[in-house]
Amino acid sequence: MSIDRLLSKAVDGTRLTFDEGVELMASRDLLKLGKAAHAVTMRLHPEPYRTYNIDRNINYTNVCAAVCDFCAFYRKSGDVDAYVMPREELYAKIEETIALGGDQILLQGGMHPSLKLDWYESMLSDLKARFPTVNLHAFSPPEIAHFARINKLSLLEVLTRLKDAGMGSLPGGGGEILVDRVRKLLTKGKALTDDWLDASRVWHQLGGRSTATMMFGHIETEAERVEHLDRLRSLQDETGGFTAFICWTMQPGHKMADAPAAGSFEYLRTQAVARLYLDNFANIQSSWVTQGAKIGQIALFYGANDMGSLMIEENVVASAGTVHHLTLEQIRAAIREAGWTPRQRNVWYQLVDETANAPASRALSLVN
Repeated sequence: MSIDRLLSKAVDGTRLTFDEGVELMASRDLLKLGKAAHAVTMRLHPEPYRTYNIDRNINYTNVCAAVCDFCAFYRKSGDVDAYVMPREELYAKIEETIALGGDQILLQGGMHPSLKLDWYESMLSDLKARFPTVNLHAFSPPEIAHFARINKLSLLEVLTRLKDAGMGSLPGGGGEILVDRVRKLLTKGKALTDDWLDASRVWHQLGGRSTATMMFGHIETEAERVEHLDRLRSLQDETGGFTAFICWTMQPGHKMADAPAAGSFEYLRTQAVARLYLDNFANIQSSWVTQGAKIGQIALFYGANDMGSLMIEENVVASAGTVHHLTLEQIRAAIREAGWTPRQRNVWYQLVDETANAPASRALSLVN
């Protein structure tokens, strides 16, 4: 089937097969891919606004028992700069986030080798008691799998206890590429594909919602990118628990410092294919944190309907040497310049601002 016919099929809402996804992923026709992805986005999101949220990524510890070649952030327990954040510092960061209009905290650490489940329950319940209106978007599927392993508990028990303690939603971190060949080469001591998917599945079965991610542009093949998307799409068919998909390019650093960085072309092309393939995902987030403001804005015409988070604090990507910062007004301005009204939302994609920030205008199309 020609690329044009595949794109028309996806735009019309007919599901692409795995082989068709691989064929699209091989295409270098960026404008055609973008135009089709944008058409799908406009079908799913004809509303005159595009969204963003305000949250803070707090890394409560940098201690991690896993070894990921791409990660420059983690430390081992005995390292001089290893830390577990004092509770008072957590409080101060959350208070600052609330003052800036945030309603969510992204709590992520590593696979700490000695902290047990009751430590995490205590942290969640303490934060929820102090900040009852703040959503705790906590941990990641690899962290959940690690908690289950070191506590010798089932995923169901771990997640039930964390939910009861105040965990509100599950971030999709640690996905990288959901293909075991890739995961075994990139990491040691970290959840494999089925572990990641099972943690997400059980959380969804408990009524929880989560995001899904993909970090690409390293040792994976293009077919493995599609396999990753296919595993996510299959789980979404089963549970419907994913709120959004976010992809970004690997930021060279640590042991992979000499790896060539995948550029903006590769990012936009891959995100466009993801929008075409993930027909059961309502939302795609732009990754301005890794791509910068302008490519993050252009991503709104390549499948994204959301600018992601203000990211009051971000440490992991920054540790690899990539630092892009936007103010809240810059995020709103980027949405306005693209032709939409900016609206603040929460992790469930419910609008939380009282009124639109600016009069709606007809969305411009950069891909006509």
